[in-house]
Amino acid sequence: MKKRPLCIFVLTSALMVLPATLPQALAQADEEMAEEGGEATPKTTIYVDMKPAFITHVGKSDNKLTYLKADVTLRTSSEAAEDAVNAHMPRLRHELVMLMGNSTDVDELSSPAGQQDLRERAKSAINEVLAQQQLEVQVDDVLFTSFVVQR
Repeated sequence: MKKRPLCIFVLTSALMVLPATLPQALAQADEEMAEEGGEATPKTTIYVDMKPAFITHVGKSDNKLTYLKADVTLRTSSEAAEDAVNAHMPRLRHELVMLMGNSTDVDELSSPAGQQDLRERAKSAINEVLAQQQLEVQVDDVLFTSFVVQR
């Protein structure tokens, strides 16, 4: 019976010491990673709105027109990438209009999986343009802040 109070005392002491030592351990790990050439600090997140919204015809050319309206925001990790995106905005907008306009499966665009696929293709197209301009920056993500398909 005497072992139980000792166990409770040890566990309670450990739980009280852990929060005090955890920040020190994390700081030490960050320093070690920095010394080893690893990345110790988190990346900066910069959002670039592609204004105005994209509005384009989608689907097959038949009697009934279907439109897509999407507000797009790009996520980057550096000011250099932000500057490159802003400098090449007309070309990037063109690539996205062509990409969206070539989407023929309206049902797929209306599904979450189809929208995710479009986001990935948009990211690839944008990064390809930036690479063609011999810029060593990339867009980390393409976000749809609104996405409407009107049939």
